[in-house]
Amino acid sequence: MPPTALVIRLRNWVGDVVLSVPTLQRLADAGHTLHLLGKGWASALLGGFDWPVHTLAASLPGRVAQWRRLRSELRVAGTLPQRGLDAIVFPYSFGSALEARLAGWRPLGFAYEGRSPLLHRALPKPRGVHTLAEYWQLGDAVLGQAAPLPAAIGWRIAPSAREQARALMRAHGLAPGFVLACPFAGGTYDHHDKHWPGFAEFVARAGAQYGWPIVLCPGPGGEEHAARRDFPAALTLARVDFGVYAALLAEAALVVSNDTGPGHLAAAVGTPLLSVLGPTVPEHWGAWGPRVHVERGWPRWPEPEAVLARARHLLTTAHPE
Repeated sequence: MPPTALVIRLRNWVGDVVLSVPTLQRLADAGHTLHLLGKGWASALLGGFDWPVHTLAASLPGRVAQWRRLRSELRVAGTLPQRGLDAIVFPYSFGSALEARLAGWRPLGFAYEGRSPLLHRALPKPRGVHTLAEYWQLGDAVLGQAAPLPAAIGWRIAPSAREQARALMRAHGLAPGFVLACPFAGGTYDHHDKHWPGFAEFVARAGAQYGWPIVLCPGPGGEEHAARRDFPAALTLARVDFGVYAALLAEAALVVSNDTGPGHLAAAVGTPLLSVLGPTVPEHWGAWGPRVHVERGWPRWPEPEAVLARARHLLTTAHPE
């Protein structure tokens, strides 16, 4: 189909959205005008890109009405294709396909949960490939040709987010080159907890033994409380939006993370990442980029001593004494 408007239903997790960005950028580079529908945090997360992001309504009727409004606006603008697909649903859920179809869209997505009749074009869900490669195949289908996977995600940070991050650092006397820890993780992997149980010991010893300045950026509520309770030696910068978070990640010398969205974001901005994994299979769901380093053990998690040694090696290799 000729380059024209495409409405993109984003997935509901930060890591998934990060891994979808290479496909989104590929579609934009091909001339498609993207309009994104996603969670409330998606606008700040993607603030460095020139894509309008609409916050997804909470209910199915609200989402259907939202899709319809967007369709009306794009039809008036004359950018909707007359035939063929006009939307992509990245989520695998039945509901994401249903809301688009009820609003009159012709979406592309993966055949899953019996939703194929709702899709204008349903692709078989790939098996045994990385999640980024799954999303890349959606781009192959839209553009009608395959392309090599990108080596890096190529994240863009808005200038305003960089300035806010640097102002926050100045306010806390924090210089570039700190270690940013991401000890929180949402959801599970194959029904197993993704939180590394040695994280509190790692942070305490990193400061006491090596004097590394450790920074945490917890989310509101439970994460913020847990950060102050379990990581008292760290500098906690609470309630930082994802645009500023990306800019802080770019200022770090090293990020040490669970399998979590900010870890994927760290890899995307190009900061060295030490990804501490347990049940997560990195070949399917690991952070993507040339500066990703994995320390994995399962069913026995890596010991704090091993992660400390790996972190020290990465820091001294990047910044030899």
